[in-house]
Amino acid sequence: MRARVNGVERDLADGATVADVLAALGVPAAGVAVAMNGAVVPRGTYRHTIVDDGAVLEVLTAVQGG
Repeated sequence: MRARVNGVERDLADGATVADVLAALGVPAAGVAVAMNGAVVPRGTYRHTIVDDGAVLEVLTAVQGG
């Protein structure tokens, strides 16, 4: 299965979840926001939200500055 993550095509295992994508990217689930196909994915559902073939995901990390 393939999905576009932050503009990059990626091969994912069938049945991959949002949490699996974050783990593959090396991104912790805390401090990030995820949108799939333009809709925000609630953080509490990352482990249960299946990424569909052809999905477009945007993973945004919180940046602290001052």
